[in-house]
Amino acid sequence: MVNAITNDIDVTVESNYIESQSKPEMDFFLFSYKIKISNQGNEAVQLISRYWNIFDSINEKHIVEGEGVVGFKPLIEPGQFFEYESFCQLKSDGGTMKGYYTLLKVSDNSYFKAVIPDFILMPEYRFN
Repeated sequence: MVNAITNDIDVTVESNYIESQSKPEMDFFLFSYKIKISNQGNEAVQLISRYWNIFDSINEKHIVEGEGVVGFKPLIEPGQFFEYESFCQLKSDGGTMKGYYTLLKVSDNSYFKAVIPDFILMPEYRFN
């Protein structure tokens, strides 16, 4: 589990290899990641968009960007959090992801980027 705090927004990430749905013989490796976005500040924020840099161990890079996350643009009040789970497919059994969320500070309609920390996508057998 890793986390990063930007402007009182704590982004925590936990990733897992999904062995039961991966097919290594077909270069298909599936990973899940769970993200918790906590508002530790005094102002409400709304998640507007996401930007991901995805790298794998065969030197492929993918950029994913778009509105919201998993179909939502959540409003996160002070002291509250939004949590979601998503997936990433790689052609190799290892990689990393990192990026940022663009958030709107509701009080003054200003935007800022909250860092999504760099995290590892790797089956447990690679750690042994």
